Amino acid sequence: MFRNYRIKNFNFLLMICVFVLTIIGIAVVGSAEASYQNKQIIGMLLGIIAMVITAIIDYDFVLQFYRLWYVGAIALLLSVFTPLGHSVAGATRWIDVGIRFQPSEMAKVLLVLFFAHFLSKNYEHVNDPKFLMRFAILAGIPLVLIVSEPDLSTTIVTFLIIASMLFCAGLSYKVVSWALGLGIVGVSGILIFLINGSSFLKGYQNKRIMAWLYPDEYPQDSYQQQNSIMAIGSGQFWGKGLNNDSIDSVKNGNYIAEPQTDFIFAVAAEELGFVGSVAIIVLLIAISVLCIRTSKKARNLAGQLICIGMASIVGYQGFVNICVVTGLLPNTGLTLPFISYGLTSLVTLYAGMGFVLNVSLQTKKVYL
Repeated sequence: MFRNYRIKNFNFLLMICVFVLTIIGIAVVGSAEASYQNKQIIGMLLGIIAMVITAIIDYDFVLQFYRLWYVGAIALLLSVFTPLGHSVAGATRWIDVGIRFQPSEMAKVLLVLFFAHFLSKNYEHVNDPKFLMRFAILAGIPLVLIVSEPDLSTTIVTFLIIASMLFCAGLSYKVVSWALGLGIVGVSGILIFLINGSSFLKGYQNKRIMAWLYPDEYPQDSYQQQNSIMAIGSGQFWGKGLNNDSIDSVKNGNYIAEPQTDFIFAVAAEELGFVGSVAIIVLLIAISVLCIRTSKKARNLAGQLICIGMASIVGYQGFVNICVVTGLLPNTGLTLPFISYGLTSLVTLYAGMGFVLNVSLQTKKVYL
């Protein structure tokens, strides 16, 4: 369960980047909605405790319970369809057990642990059609549950996380090429259907994509992104400052929807400017890169895949959130890792980073 770790292998830089990004997030959350700031601080403290625990327990020991992690992820995702489920704006993505949290946030990290062990155990068969079918079923069950909430954006990000782990486990480039080709055809087909006025998507999903394509024709559905873009531009180079009382602030005028969660990057850009926005993006990239760097020095494939999975969570989710806020993608409900308010997200991300730190403690090479 515990090993004689070599502290000189500990990835201090990764930990520092996580802490700095979280502190920026706490400051911006406090400016966006002061009542949430203390809760976010508590989330960071709980996250640090979770990180310490997962960083000192041998990840190979944790992975022995991989079946439990998969069952736990499925149980969490099913819980939103029970009386514990809590609905907001027609979506049931939360459960309320005295405190409200989003099971899919925890499920992502549990699925990373499960597939890290599953793929490392079967890496010799990763290109076998029978194995890929089995893999597709195991991956498909949680994806179907997430999309049924409905939560299409989290489904897509979770799919990309699992697919990245499969690719790093040795999936053939030919299979990847075919998958990318089919994906491009599928997305193109959806856009063509939408442009022609037809869609198999749910009503709100269709409206969000159409509002993204034709914002002037769908003002009631595009105002969130349009106001977000306005806020980002108004921040200019240095920003207006945290907790400012400027009368021309988009945030102060309550024009930014969900300023403490989905659109927090717009608040950060308005108040910290171009400099602060770049700092957030650089830190997100740094965390992902450091996780990948750790994966290259892991002592086994399971450790590599844990790092790849966590890098994917931070990288894909951060990319999608910022693209939405800047109008490069249709509006979704994804939070910005380590920045957006949310105790479930913050604590599980810290726990996941703890596993990456544990992998770094067991590397055979010393970080330079």
